[in-house]
Amino acid sequence: MLLFFTLGLLIHFVFFASIFDIYFTSPLVHGMTPQFTPLPPPARRLVLFVADGLRADALYELDENGTSRAPFIRNIIMHEGSWGISHTRVPTESRPGHVALIAGFYEDVSAVAKGWKENPVEFDSLFNESKYTWSWGSPDILPMFAKGASGDHVYTYSYDAKREDFGAQDATKLDTWVFDNVKDFFHHARNNQSLFSKINEEKIVFFLHLLGIDTNGHAHRPSSRDYKDNIKKVDDGVKEIVSMFNHFYGNDGKTTFIFTSDHGMTDWGSHGAGHPSETLTPLVTWGAGIKYPQRVSAQQFDDAFLKGTSISLLSGVCYFQGILPVDYLNNTDLFKAESMFTNAVQILEQFKVKMTQKKEVTLPFLFTPFKLLSDSKQFNILRKARSYIKHRKFDEVVSLCKELIHLALKGLSYYHTYDRFFLGVNVVIGFVGWISYASLLIIKSHSNLIKGVSKEVKKPSHLLPCSFVAIGILVAFFLLIQACPWKYYVYGLLPVPIWYAVLREFQVIQDLVASVLTYPLSHFVGYLLAFTLGIEVLVLSFFYRYMLTAGLTAFATWPFLTRLWTRAKMTSLSWTFFSLLLAVFPLMPVVGRKPDISLVMGAGLLVLLLSLCVVTSLMKRKDSFIKEELLVHLLQVLSTVLSMYVVYSTQSSLLRKQGLPLMNQIISWATLASSLVVPLLSSPVLFQRLFSILLSLMSTYLLLSTGYEALFPLVLSFLMFVWINIEQETLQQSGVCCKQKLTSIQFSYNTDITQFRQLYLDDIRRAFFLVFFLVTAFFGTGNIASINSFDLASVYCFLTVFSPFMMGALMMWKILIPFVLVMCAFEAVQLTTQLSSKRHHVLNILFPLLIPLRQLLACTAWLFMYISASPNRLWMLSDPGLDLNLLHAIRACISHYVIVMSMTIFLVFLNGLAQLLTTKKLRLCGKPKSHFM
Repeated sequence: MLLFFTLGLLIHFVFFASIFDIYFTSPLVHGMTPQFTPLPPPARRLVLFVADGLRADALYELDENGTSRAPFIRNIIMHEGSWGISHTRVPTESRPGHVALIAGFYEDVSAVAKGWKENPVEFDSLFNESKYTWSWGSPDILPMFAKGASGDHVYTYSYDAKREDFGAQDATKLDTWVFDNVKDFFHHARNNQSLFSKINEEKIVFFLHLLGIDTNGHAHRPSSRDYKDNIKKVDDGVKEIVSMFNHFYGNDGKTTFIFTSDHGMTDWGSHGAGHPSETLTPLVTWGAGIKYPQRVSAQQFDDAFLKGTSISLLSGVCYFQGILPVDYLNNTDLFKAESMFTNAVQILEQFKVKMTQKKEVTLPFLFTPFKLLSDSKQFNILRKARSYIKHRKFDEVVSLCKELIHLALKGLSYYHTYDRFFLGVNVVIGFVGWISYASLLIIKSHSNLIKGVSKEVKKPSHLLPCSFVAIGILVAFFLLIQACPWKYYVYGLLPVPIWYAVLREFQVIQDLVASVLTYPLSHFVGYLLAFTLGIEVLVLSFFYRYMLTAGLTAFATWPFLTRLWTRAKMTSLSWTFFSLLLAVFPLMPVVGRKPDISLVMGAGLLVLLLSLCVVTSLMKRKDSFIKEELLVHLLQVLSTVLSMYVVYSTQSSLLRKQGLPLMNQIISWATLASSLVVPLLSSPVLFQRLFSILLSLMSTYLLLSTGYEALFPLVLSFLMFVWINIEQETLQQSGVCCKQKLTSIQFSYNTDITQFRQLYLDDIRRAFFLVFFLVTAFFGTGNIASINSFDLASVYCFLTVFSPFMMGALMMWKILIPFVLVMCAFEAVQLTTQLSSKRHHVLNILFPLLIPLRQLLACTAWLFMYISASPNRLWMLSDPGLDLNLLHAIRACISHYVIVMSMTIFLVFLNGLAQLLTTKKLRLCGKPKSHFM
């Protein structure tokens, strides 16, 4: 059994990692020759302002008095430059947004594993191609562009990371620091001949990263006065910097200014997902080479989807994967045509390199080229474009180059995703095989389903292993001659031993079929429909939270559809009441959008009231309640009181902009550290231990709560307590054993191994209940598949200085606390129903695998549609919704696949944590006692 769990965990990790190797590979192409426009650039220098976290509507809209929050930028829009709305991509985080702006491509997603701070792959950027670059701003953003730069020509000036404090008195100081340091820099340059000569060179860039707006948005929400006042502060600073540049360079007309943002922000102060408030950002540009505004009666304009290209062009460096927005340029038609031609050649060069790389590692008879952009078509388009330039047909040149760019980008995507379908099919085959093998193992060793069926053992044939060895050799040889990466061998060869193990159990399969045929057809069809419906409800709950409400409502009716109602009316009514009460939470807004500390205080008071009732009842039972356990409960009550105090005082301190009090921070971390230790000091009696676990975890959960979610673990725990009771009733109803009083059951009770029973069909329902409760614990108060569901305010009792890994770990623990409560309750269910945790754990791991398998199949199907439609991709551009819907479906399936696979892997570790919390006994004095089921 240990070997099975070890192999199972390893296979789970392989399946989990596969989604990243299939869908999340680096889009970068290396080995191209840089292309430059033959005409001189319009600007000698570029000044780039990036207001981190600035929404487009917050900048462009007028305030309540009908005036602009950014009068200087507004004046630029009206009289001096061009403007628009730019679009970011998911994930709408600072690093990916800046990479798209400055490096001209969408971020390699593997950077998320390094907190968006390090470069997982080397990439070129505008800064690297410049003669010199000077940058000021956040230490989280600037170093990543300096680190990958060739030579020593990118200079960074950052403030201390501790300044990025969401509880600080005035976050606008981050922007003031940038503006002041830029002024000091130019003042110093007047007295430093070496520096003065550098900043008067061509192809130089000045980058000002302004983090104050993002910080105020997280801390106070975009609708707050702090956020809006920060926009005014940035506008004033930009005005001063522009005036300083014009004065320093004598108004030579050779400076281009660009003002934009890396991402927006939701109304509740978060970002990371694809809501329009996160993806729509402002773009204002003026100065050298930029078109002046034109007054028209009706205006239609295309948004600038990629800004890196225009930045590269204006400063005279090569382009990346962006499409040049020529409508922004104020230059001759010849310059626009030549620039667009260079843009097309640059992207076409990437396409050629990518095609060559893929062709070299693919067998000739298996290689399928991108037919829409053959060599002859490339030559004809380039020749025709050159001919149009010669004959001064510049509009035709721009149109033809845009067509070539779109084809080249589609071709890049085609070769980048060339192996996805092959890898996806291999993973699906392995997935189905693993589920089949685990199912056969359960049926063979842990159930009575095939009991009574013929057990005739046939002599094993050598044909089966020889066949699979031959298949493995053929697969390995096929991958070897194509010089495939080593990971391809893992995904290609893993299904071979898995399916060999499945077919080795052919006798079990035959016995299973024979056993199933003895069941009435109506019963079999009914079980199959109920099973399928349950899986679909679980899958749909990932897309629609209200499906959890529908499932919990169905759970509420369960006792009335069985004989439980006649045997245990009070327990059945309690089950119905708490199921319906828990069903309310998925219908409520996602956590963080409407914070309400009073609800957190209310949850704390309910915990204290419940503690008082439980402690009072336990004190009356002098035979089982000793002073040590009383001390433990009083300590937990004190911890709850302190948590309530910390939440309230921290909120008050932050509202006064006085930061996080040190004492509150100490108490919070001490509460977190003790939450997994104090329960081990409590009594091993079932309900006492579970209640102690609830008290300890609730103290931490209160510290991590901002609103109604503080009530969620309480309601969930009440339902879990009822579940324990009702499962014992179902066991007695089935006549398996005599009912044992729950008050006499101890987690440390050394149950005889002979008392453990085999698995029954009802245990499948218990496994489904467990998985459903786990999914409810994940999605009950928010959609964790969306990054913007995470509210940074949840961790303000622990820290307010920006730390992505620490904040992420705390928010993840908040998500896992309800998870732990469910797992601990299920430990009690297994104990009271006399079921070995190891036997049921196999079923618990198997059941959730059906969800990612369903998601993986859906994802592969969507991908197949996406690939099969590729011959017509160019004509689909007129209907972008079709592309977006397909990509959104693929992205959603990937996201949900990762969540469920993570949940399945976490089940193994959380099962061990639940056993530790429920069965381990520590004593303040004397030797500890423990028992593991």
